[in-house]
Amino acid sequence: MSSPRRRFGLLAGALTAALALSACGGGSTPAAPATTGASGERTLVVYSGREEALVAPLIQQFEQASGIKVETRYGSTTELAAQLLEEGDRTPAQVFLSQESGALGAVADAGRLTELPADVTSAVPANYTSKDGLWVGLTGRARVVAYDSATYSADQVPGDITKLVEPQWKGKVAIAPTNASFQAHVTALRVSAGEEAARNWVKGLKANDVQIHRNNGAILEAVNAGTAGVGLINHYYWARSETDPATLRAQLKFGDPGSVSALVNVTGAGILTGAAQSPEAAEFVKFLVSPPAQKYFAEKTAEYPLVAGNGAPKAVPPLERLGGPDIDLAKLSSVQETVAMLTQEGLV
Repeated sequence: MSSPRRRFGLLAGALTAALALSACGGGSTPAAPATTGASGERTLVVYSGREEALVAPLIQQFEQASGIKVETRYGSTTELAAQLLEEGDRTPAQVFLSQESGALGAVADAGRLTELPADVTSAVPANYTSKDGLWVGLTGRARVVAYDSATYSADQVPGDITKLVEPQWKGKVAIAPTNASFQAHVTALRVSAGEEAARNWVKGLKANDVQIHRNNGAILEAVNAGTAGVGLINHYYWARSETDPATLRAQLKFGDPGSVSALVNVTGAGILTGAAQSPEAAEFVKFLVSPPAQKYFAEKTAEYPLVAGNGAPKAVPPLERLGGPDIDLAKLSSVQETVAMLTQEGLV
């Protein structure tokens, strides 16, 4: 079996045709991440797979509250995870913010994350965070089926996504196969149902003339316009709509409780091994599970806070009612095998 570093490098190459983001490479002496700027100010370097528009305001809140200046490098989660593995001990990154658990698992498997303080990991339910304490879940992202309510009623839409390969859905299903959340969902199907079942489902989608879109937002637009009957997305694209989501033509069907169709993946954070003794890194990660940050996620990004008592996104069921499958989210690190499968079956 190839190493985690090589496997994630191959994945990044398949998705981006460029693993050249590792601009900090070179030199033979590992450079410890700096925590003090030239003027004596406290500093922190964060690699963020979360979009700048979503998390920059929160990082600014942290800077104002802590006095720590944060340098944030934004990119796709896959690219940044690959870069961290390529840079190794030379990375300037101290904290990795990921949009999904699989990338955190891959970086942890490569020995690049250090154990987090117990008061951080214990703040989040065990099924939404790392079992070895190497990363912490921050928000929940439910996978859902957006459906055209002008054409279908909720009871006509399957709560089991594997049924979307049936003949009545031919040409009506929209997916974004290059999207990390879709790939994580297929990975969860591989982990729970096995390789053969997952591959047969992927083949079934292709044979059923599935619609290919660039991202979740494009899928929601297609369903809302009636050009797609149903689409697989994350719940918050709908919940944070500028228009009252209850009035949209596109409505949501949540997956059957306990099944992979009801997957709730997480965003999360980990501290890099080179920053194991960094008080700035520890302070930042602790801030991310604090009430101000958790309430920000609920109100501004419409994601599910994972720390109890910090509200919930509007217009969607409470997290405890979703009934997500019993899957160790760290096992979604095998996303590289999913990308290979999607490529072999002609969806990527």
